[in-house]
Amino acid sequence: MLFGPGGAGKGTIADRLVSEVPDLWLSRSWTTRQRRPDEPEDAYVFVDRQEFESAIDAGVFFESAEFLGNLYGTPVTVPPAGSDVLLEIDLQGAQQVRRLRPDAVLILLKPPSPAVQEERLRARGDAESHIVRRLEEGAEEERMGIEIADAVVVNHDVTQATAQVAGIVERYRSAAH
Repeated sequence: MLFGPGGAGKGTIADRLVSEVPDLWLSRSWTTRQRRPDEPEDAYVFVDRQEFESAIDAGVFFESAEFLGNLYGTPVTVPPAGSDVLLEIDLQGAQQVRRLRPDAVLILLKPPSPAVQEERLRARGDAESHIVRRLEEGAEEERMGIEIADAVVVNHDVTQATAQVAGIVERYRSAAH
């Protein structure tokens, strides 16, 4: 599972991992937030709050949380046979997963600095108020994330960070067999 603060590059790394690492399947999260400009339609399952809350009541989610006024959740899904599931989630989701699945591998992805994190948040079109709140939360998310993470990767360079995460996945796979 890949988790970390906004602007760490989780989505970019997750997409690369599933295209580069055999038998790795990405579970698409749901959210009530609005799609960002130029964000792919399949980045999340975008729904309204009523639909999300109905899904919570129906037990659709493995984990869910509210962050900055929006709901996010990972549905309970069955991956293709022989595949490992990759979750791309935030700290709250990682904490829930750790409680529910202590055997899950939690990889904290961090931006190299708050300045780079801010650049990334601005580049993806986040609102100013959202950027300020993400930056305020980011340091605390990293501090708490380190406490539960099995591994930490700093995303200075997407190619290098992807290779590091892929290496971690392969080490854990080898240890499990």
